[in-house]
Amino acid sequence: MKLEFIGAAHEVTGSCHYLEVAGTRLFVDCGMEQGANIYENVETPVPYSDIDFVLVTHSHIDHVGLLPYIYARGFRGRVIATSATCDLCYIMLKDSAHIQESEAEWKNRKNRRAGKAEVEPLYTMADAEGVLEHFEAYDYGKTISLNDALTIRFTDVGHLLGSASIEIWMKEDGIRKKIVFSGDIGNKNKPLIRDPSYVKDADYAVMESTYGDRYHQKGSDHIEELARITQETLDRGGNVVIPAFAVGRTQELLYFYREIKERGLVTGHDGFEVYVDSPLAIEATHVFKMNQLDCYDQETRTMVMQGINPISFRGLTLTVGSDESKNINFDPTPKVIISASGMCDAGRIRHHLKHNLWRKESTIVFAGYQAEGTIGRILIDGAKSVKLFGETIDVEAQIETLHDISGHADKNGLLEWACAFETKPSRFFIVHGQDSVCDRFAEDVTKATGVMASAPYSGAEFDLARGVWIREAEPMPISKKSAATAKASSVYARLLAAGQRLLAVIAHNEGGANKDLAKFTDQINALCEKWDR
Repeated sequence: MKLEFIGAAHEVTGSCHYLEVAGTRLFVDCGMEQGANIYENVETPVPYSDIDFVLVTHSHIDHVGLLPYIYARGFRGRVIATSATCDLCYIMLKDSAHIQESEAEWKNRKNRRAGKAEVEPLYTMADAEGVLEHFEAYDYGKTISLNDALTIRFTDVGHLLGSASIEIWMKEDGIRKKIVFSGDIGNKNKPLIRDPSYVKDADYAVMESTYGDRYHQKGSDHIEELARITQETLDRGGNVVIPAFAVGRTQELLYFYREIKERGLVTGHDGFEVYVDSPLAIEATHVFKMNQLDCYDQETRTMVMQGINPISFRGLTLTVGSDESKNINFDPTPKVIISASGMCDAGRIRHHLKHNLWRKESTIVFAGYQAEGTIGRILIDGAKSVKLFGETIDVEAQIETLHDISGHADKNGLLEWACAFETKPSRFFIVHGQDSVCDRFAEDVTKATGVMASAPYSGAEFDLARGVWIREAEPMPISKKSAATAKASSVYARLLAAGQRLLAVIAHNEGGANKDLAKFTDQINALCEKWDR
């Protein structure tokens, strides 16, 4: 009964935890790292082909973005998530694969002109579609038996449509333990989705600490603030450009603008247009509508029952095609543009920044967390210029931030989750936070709950049956050389993973019919003859 920390250990993105119980091997989340990373993550202790389950807390890419990657390297297990998370992953993983392929194609055009070697995408659309075949959807509150050793349950944690804490009951050699993974804990009193629910008991808890060092402003009226920014910008003749996560934040902003228009909070610009320029965000908005009665809060459900669409209004334009997207900036009429990605590290938002950052009359509004190293963070930190598509763009536009619009709980909200256990865990593990925040927040949890809390580094292993560390890992600073080597060797690593999967398949066929085994052997030998150099 072992827990190993892989990703989001003293870092905010790339969430991944490895659990081994009675011979069953599983991940809790399998996320992609975003922005700058300061530490190396250890390799998983077993080949991906040996992973039986991946349990998913929610659909953000830093929690699911590597699922196609591990599928390409042999994973064929079951992916278990809530119904809404499955719906969102269906569009998000394919969108991520499209980005991977497009960026590889762009780099290869440059490399061919420069006589450099071509690169492979991290994964392909076929990999995304392949892993999606392994998803299984379950409702909140349903007890799910994975096998004789493992039972799980999803609890709404209020971070995103479909987001969940995961309770896991484990049994091995007569010992029973329960561990809870918080997932990303939601902020209270958010539009559309419900407030976080709490778990009553656990032996261990793994919890996030994204905003473990700060407090959200209280009493801020996001609608009034957004109306002010919109009024001032349109009065100047500029555009309001909002980089927004396609899933969650875009729909929340649409809710705000519906209110702004309904209450007439922006004057002198009757019928001003609001563009959502993100195919992913448009698809995600449809998913929100599909899951509205299962996941919306009571206020929003009441609106729906009255026939009111809470995220639609006159003047809303959804752009899908690239030509439609380009035409937005050729139209001089002042407008609101909501586009992905939320950290400005990919997607159409980069084109809108290119057309608006240099304009004094325009405003760029940030409405979400910006990771270190992203263009969004650079702009918030006061950069005078940024580079987009190989061109240096001066920053003349107004830069605004809606600070407490975050979908993450602040320090108080996190501590409230930790203190809500009626039967306290024997230990908290703190993850998913910036380096120094993890350690400080672990101290805060210990003070608030009276329970030992620690912030492990990637590679740390804990014996859940005995309640002791197997290994306490040291931090491994990342180097440019190691990152470049990893990228260069990605294709060979995929080959090695295929070899490991072959060995697993051979083991599974032990005891098979001699005729079938002989045929299998001949096929392997023929392959070896072809490639043995």
